Amino acid sequence: MAKKRRKLNKDYEKKIYSSKKNVELVLAKIYDIDDEDIQKEYMEAFNRVVYLFDILKEDYERQGFTENSEELLTNYENAFNVFESEFEI
Repeated sequence: MAKKRRKLNKDYEKKIYSSKKNVELVLAKIYDIDDEDIQKEYMEAFNRVVYLFDILKEDYERQGFTENSEELLTNYENAFNVFESEFEI
């Protein structure tokens, strides 16, 4: 049986790329924090955002653009926005 091709979406790929850059930027800022306790607090709070981004990226790489893709992106964006509103970075 032939393997089903995954459906691609250029706009979605751009959003994933932009999200990746945002995650990398925030992680860099967190790593620049000198106080270890504060750095640990920020990292613990940001781990959920990183986790949701990883799920988003892996799902797209494995399955392509599906019905679930927009929901994964929304979950990531909501978590990122909550982090930004609770932590000044």
